[in-house]
Amino acid sequence: MKTGIHPKYQEATVVCSCGNTWVTKSTRPSLRVDLCNKCHPFYTGEQRIVDTAGQVERFMRRLEGAQTDSRRKKTERRQKKLDQRQRIQGRDEQLLVASSDGDAPSDG
Repeated sequence: MKTGIHPKYQEATVVCSCGNTWVTKSTRPSLRVDLCNKCHPFYTGEQRIVDTAGQVERFMRRLEGAQTDSRRKKTERRQKKLDQRQRIQGRDEQLLVASSDGDAPSDG
């Protein structure tokens, strides 16, 4: 084992956002956490959304935007297919009219 390359392992105080503190060992002198066993919904049995700095709101906005983008793209694809079908039907009708008149179909 090389000497002088390993970090110093010392006692560290962990502070939760709910105010709970405890001592453990770490390479850092103090640690801050958002959740602990005193306030985590799994341990407390409460049904609540833990929102850290508006993450839930930001996710919901992104989700809403993605859904509207998806709907918009879907309608654009449908419209494109419909336009393409109408163009093809228009060409077919022109060919039918031209062939019934005895004219040769023209490219263009």
